[in-house]
Amino acid sequence: MKILKIQTLRGPNYWSIRRGKLIILRLDLEELAETTSNLIPGFVDGLVRILPSLYQHHCSPGHEGGFLMRLREGTLLGHVIEHVALELQELAGMPVGFGRTRMTGTEGIYQVVFEYQNEQAGRYAGRAAVRLCQSIIDTGTYPQRELEQDLADLRDFKAKASLGPSTDTLVKEAEARNIPWQELSSRSIIQFGYGVHSHRMQATLSDLTGILGVELAGDKEGAKKLLADVGIPVPKGVVIEYLDELEDAIQDIGGYPIVIKPLDGNHGRGISVDIETIERAEEAFEIASGVSKSVIVERYHPGRDFRVLVINGKVVAVSERVPAHVVGDGHSTIQELIDITNQDPQRGEGHDNVLTKIEMNHDSWELLDRQNYTLETVLPEGQVCYLRFTANLSTGGIAVDHTDEIHPQNVWICQRAARTIGLDIAGIDVVSPDISKPMPDVGGVIVEVNAAPGFRMHTCPSRGIARNVAEPVLNMLFPPGQPSRIPILAITGTNGKTTTTRLIAHICKQTGKNVGYTTTDGIYIGDYLVEKGDTTGPQSAQLILRDPTVEIAVLETARGGILRSGLGFDHCDVGVVLNVQADHLGIGDIDTVEQLADLKAVVVESAWPAGYAVLNADDPLVADMAEQVKAQVAFFSMDPGNRLVKEHIESGGLAAVYENGYLSILKGDWTLRIEQAVNVPMTMGARANFMIANALAACLAAYAQGISITDIRTALTTFKMSVEQTPGRMNLIDLGEFSALVDYAHNPAGYEAVGEFVQKWPGERIGVIGGPGDRRDEDLAQLGELSAKIFNRILIKEDDDTRGRPRGDAAHFIEMGVIRVPHHCTYEIIHDEVTAINQALGTASPGALVVVLPCEVGRTIRLIENYGENHKLASKPYFENGNGHKIEEVELGTEVNIG
Repeated sequence: MKILKIQTLRGPNYWSIRRGKLIILRLDLEELAETTSNLIPGFVDGLVRILPSLYQHHCSPGHEGGFLMRLREGTLLGHVIEHVALELQELAGMPVGFGRTRMTGTEGIYQVVFEYQNEQAGRYAGRAAVRLCQSIIDTGTYPQRELEQDLADLRDFKAKASLGPSTDTLVKEAEARNIPWQELSSRSIIQFGYGVHSHRMQATLSDLTGILGVELAGDKEGAKKLLADVGIPVPKGVVIEYLDELEDAIQDIGGYPIVIKPLDGNHGRGISVDIETIERAEEAFEIASGVSKSVIVERYHPGRDFRVLVINGKVVAVSERVPAHVVGDGHSTIQELIDITNQDPQRGEGHDNVLTKIEMNHDSWELLDRQNYTLETVLPEGQVCYLRFTANLSTGGIAVDHTDEIHPQNVWICQRAARTIGLDIAGIDVVSPDISKPMPDVGGVIVEVNAAPGFRMHTCPSRGIARNVAEPVLNMLFPPGQPSRIPILAITGTNGKTTTTRLIAHICKQTGKNVGYTTTDGIYIGDYLVEKGDTTGPQSAQLILRDPTVEIAVLETARGGILRSGLGFDHCDVGVVLNVQADHLGIGDIDTVEQLADLKAVVVESAWPAGYAVLNADDPLVADMAEQVKAQVAFFSMDPGNRLVKEHIESGGLAAVYENGYLSILKGDWTLRIEQAVNVPMTMGARANFMIANALAACLAAYAQGISITDIRTALTTFKMSVEQTPGRMNLIDLGEFSALVDYAHNPAGYEAVGEFVQKWPGERIGVIGGPGDRRDEDLAQLGELSAKIFNRILIKEDDDTRGRPRGDAAHFIEMGVIRVPHHCTYEIIHDEVTAINQALGTASPGALVVVLPCEVGRTIRLIENYGENHKLASKPYFENGNGHKIEEVELGTEVNIG
């Protein structure tokens, strides 16, 4: 067996709308292509011996042991690899369950699809599954040490990629609310929501957290002074930097017992408590000064250590933090008790688990000495031995929930403290003998106010009720009624995607909203180009959705991005499918037009149930998608008598049709006429039917999104097929004696659509044509046939990038198509696109139309404009627009309507 390719999907995809995280192995089974599991000697028994937990896999029988039944009956190895990859992740603590295995169009090659939690772990699991199965085939077994190493590596991938415990809590709460989230590329920042409604957090610091509050919280002594100034109980203390200041400082705060801690510390580092001698004080000073140059000397207040969590001005959780300790059983040594405690599966390294393993340090040895213990001491049953002065969970402490016991006055004090420091999320450290009694009555004090407090002690207490502290954070970021998403309109199809996307974006701009949109030309936000290039994949979509200024997203969504990575969003509000024609077949294991339709249907299948799927009723493959979607359906059609549309309208549905020369919206008994097609510049005077269809789809999508007919009409009449607004999409350029048309048509359906307009041209029709090298031979030949029927004269060129074909090969097959047509036009082959364009322009007859179907749109437009500049004529012919008015002066690059 051999892995040919590994892909990672990250959003709704061809295999699943709901499960976006999938790995695809393109697997060549080689000589085992037709060999089922039951025919490989010892394979089934060997696999079950290595992974007995495969018994839990239901598979198609639908019950435990179902997969093993399939194994023994005989199943192909691609299916086996799928289940092993899933089980390896399960054993490593990443439960996953979805998988599919399908044969490709190439014999012996399969697509093995399975779910993952962590990308690297998922890819590793696929490789390990192949390695494990191949080993059993070759040797009858897989070494246990290899399996253990695989699982260790998988756990390591999980640990390295896992979010912190606080962040993980917030993410899970966001997912429960259908709030989208994504991890940004810098400083472990998580973005919740899309566009203008998004918020960002780094651990428990939010974008609402004021920098002044964070600075004050970091200045422990300054914060304490502010709290004292407003009457909040705090311990008396001073800040020193040198050892010779220590004794005076102790006298200033009233003597022993004292606490010494670094001014700029965290997680309990460098803190020493309950100090009663100058010797211990000097030692504690050295420890604290190793963490921070400035050291706090503070009066020690005996009591229990409580953390009060305040979010958005309200106390939401209270936890008592108990220092790391062990409890005697009457026969185990302290070291043995530590070892037993650390075996708790809830304890891990650092923040890996709910609790942290206990490790000995300087504080531990000092505490043992104070209690006259050693690690070999056997504690009496029930005797507690503390191993840390401080109660941080990160040093092995435990947490006990006391949220329901805090006294109302203490709630008031803590909320005042958070507001005084200026933190939206604050961890208030309270030392008090009893949190259920007012702090002033029992000598309780606030010892610190912390920015970015950890949530772990509240969400996973060792004892008591777990508190959902992520809920008030998300309530703060997204109050009731405040959206977390922006409208997303996603457009796909074989032809017309870019024009329709640009028109929808233009319509949306009429509402005054800032629109972000992606096209094959680039990414745009508002009126500005952000990134140039073919930007129709998920990464481009995510750039738009991450931008905090974008209010509406309009996303051209091409097949390639869906195949490679899935959609760049989980749901859209309006999904549009324009058409499905034979294009890109044979690429990415999409071999039939029906498979291509299934792929493009991903866009409308991702539409919210309350949203809309806008479908072409004139294309059976697109119309059939109505049966698959959960969203409301809206049809568009060039035929007002379309049976499907009529039935849809009669049942209360929404549609757009071209009727009596108008682009119209139909709903129930109402017909809302938007505008006459002849007044819509992109329709080329109502002569370009495919542009009318694109306009119908755009109008219907905008209307479904709630945009007014007035705004739609304004957009239609101001949207021009110019090189500025729609480069490479039906750009008709007047060059004086003749005209040029630039369009990015690159498949048979595109050629037919352009040809419908070109064939109406009264003069000579010259075509500069070509086709992408990754198309099938028969597709290229069809381009030649179509061209021979459209043009009087053809120049066959090739794309700069031949996409794996030898130079001249694509042109050869196009030529074969040209000569198949009886009484075919004249043609010549000029491989270089620039040379071919220049020759066509230089030999065009008066009144001719030079049509260029380029690979490089920008370069082509520059060539034509430069030609125009260099060949200006003294007098310019007039043209008539759609209303019959003469246009005496036509500027270079301006759209014109032919009469």
